[in-house]
Amino acid sequence: MTKTTSSQPQALIIDDEADIRELIEITLGRMGLRTHSAADLGEAKALLETQSFDLCFTDMRLPDGTGIDLIKHIQLEYPGIPVAVITAYGNAEVAVESLKAGAFDFIAKPIQLSILRKLVNEALKLRSVSEQSDDGGLLGKAPAIEELRQMIDRLARSQAPVHIAGESGTGKELVARLIHTRGPRASAPFVPVNCGAIPSELMESEFFGHLKGSFTGALRDKAGLFQAAEGGTLFLDEIAELPLHMQAKLLRALQERAVKPVGAETETDVNVRVISATHQDLAACVADGRFRQDLYYRLNVIEIRTPPLREHPQDIPLLAQAILTRVSRANGLQATPRITEDALVQMRIYAFPGNVRELENVLERAVALCDGKRISAAELQLRPPAPVQVQPSNNAGAAVFEQQMEAIERQAIVEALDKTRWNKTHAAALLGMSFRQLRYRVKKLGIE
Repeated sequence: MTKTTSSQPQALIIDDEADIRELIEITLGRMGLRTHSAADLGEAKALLETQSFDLCFTDMRLPDGTGIDLIKHIQLEYPGIPVAVITAYGNAEVAVESLKAGAFDFIAKPIQLSILRKLVNEALKLRSVSEQSDDGGLLGKAPAIEELRQMIDRLARSQAPVHIAGESGTGKELVARLIHTRGPRASAPFVPVNCGAIPSELMESEFFGHLKGSFTGALRDKAGLFQAAEGGTLFLDEIAELPLHMQAKLLRALQERAVKPVGAETETDVNVRVISATHQDLAACVADGRFRQDLYYRLNVIEIRTPPLREHPQDIPLLAQAILTRVSRANGLQATPRITEDALVQMRIYAFPGNVRELENVLERAVALCDGKRISAAELQLRPPAPVQVQPSNNAGAAVFEQQMEAIERQAIVEALDKTRWNKTHAAALLGMSFRQLRYRVKKLGIE
């Protein structure tokens, strides 16, 4: 069936309440949009077959289905259309469910026109965002990195809160910044903040701002981090470091989409997407009573994981070359030093507990120590981790021990492969194992 198109942006509105449909139609019409409305799921699907839409609003409860049903249908058949869900006031669970299903955003009843207009503008920006061909600084060709790129692209099209889990040095802030720059908020601020670096007594003022005279030393009005990120993204790194009293205030700000500066009597609406991150196990923090469960569910609508470097050692040469090029320029070198084969072997078998950040530090030190032409294993100064005593009940220690054993095994296999010029049959004989056993270990350890 041929679809009808229009030079004007077109919106589809689905709600069984005629007054809600009319309110949204009037508001969007004044913004220059053409609107089509439906009272149920069946009418909406029929309109989707005949019209091309730039955005969609749907009530959660429909006579013949739910808003979730429509989101799934649009995700499958018309994946380019941003969908916003209309929810009952204070129904956070429904809002979270819709975001997980793929909704662009949600708006609560009674509908505030200022929030509705902002949401429409963001949705239209999203439709106009073109695919970016550059890597944005996220280097690597391993499957784990390719999956991470795909996840970033999907999350950039949503306004759902995202939690980034990963070890220190794995690039959590880089991932958050890419989600921001590839989405409709790219032209607005990206504000990163380390929650563990703010003194507890100053947190409320730092996050929400304060009015002049609200406390000793408040000599003038000050905007907080939420206000600084207006229209953009607030990246809360090391979110697990927030004290419990601040977690309660952050939860309210996220639920109400409003903040109350210290000393103010009224709240101020804010339009901010929050992305959080931590190297800690946030679910374990909830179980230990160190992190609020309700805030955890609000922040962790969608979780994304940054893989440690030991899970994609095949990317080390590519990462090392990019880092060396940057470091060489920063140090005024005319040419980038070459990494010798023995240095590459050492880097591939080293576990890098500090991940990419540690790799950067290692190479910066190597550039300072080398002759300016080449970097050998000696200049890397890599030291294997010291053996640890492991108790059977110590799960963390067992994990460290397992990593160390894998590093030793990886080193032995790489050395055998190097000696045999990567002839796996000869290397297997040298190691005293079958070809199939070697092939399995090579795949498991990520050796290429």
